[in-house]
Parts: sequence; C-alpha cells; structure tokens
Amino acid sequence: QVQLVESGGGLVQAGGSLRLSCAASGRTSSLHVMGWFRQAPGKDRKFVVAMNKNGEITYGLDSVKGRFTISRDNAENTVYLQMNSLKFEDTAVYYCAVRDQGRISYDYWGKGTLVTVSS
Repeated sequence: QVQLVESGGGLVQAGGSLRLSCAASGRTSSLHVMGWFRQAPGKDRKFVVAMNKNGEITYGLDSVKGRFTISRDNAENTVYLQMNSLKFEDTAVYYCAVRDQGRISYDYWGKGTLVTVSS
C-alpha cells in the first residue's frame, strides 16, 4: 500500500502561482510514475502531467504546458507541481497519483487539494 498526501492548494488570483506537493509513504518501491490529475467542478477528472523515476515527463493537457512544471525528489518520495500564470480555468481539485512500473492504470490516489483561481 502507498499513502499519498497532497498539500499546497489554496486561493490565488489569476496570474499568480502555487506549488503543490505530494508526499508518499508506505510501499515506496511502487513509485515508478508519479503524476497529477485535476477535476474541475462538474467535470471529469483529467490527467495533467506525470514524471517517472528516470525524469521522463508526460503532459496530458496542452493548456498547462509552459505554465506547470512537475518535479520529484526520489529520496523524499515527493512529487511537486509548480503552477505559474494561473488562470480561472485551472480551478479544480488536484490529485496526486502513482503507478508501478509496467502498470497502465494508477494504483494509488491522494484525497486531493483544492486550487481556486479568482478572476
């Protein structure tokens, strides 16, 4: 089992920045890919970006490229999401998720952290 705890969400004005963190504990050998998803009010959850242990990054949303940066500290089992130039449409609950090597679906999820961008 892996436990994930997100932090760093909050209220920010459009154009501002936030940094989300997700700390993993438990079976940390399963943290091959660590990623971020988001779910806006009334919408489906969407894949934002992920990074594997080797540093390879995959973006799921073109709208965040150039504004959102993912990073991870393998020693601390933590993944970060630096969000700059935030827009109203970035408002969502952001979830951290991890999957093991060779897995297609994400096996473990955090409870989410709310990001609210005021226009």
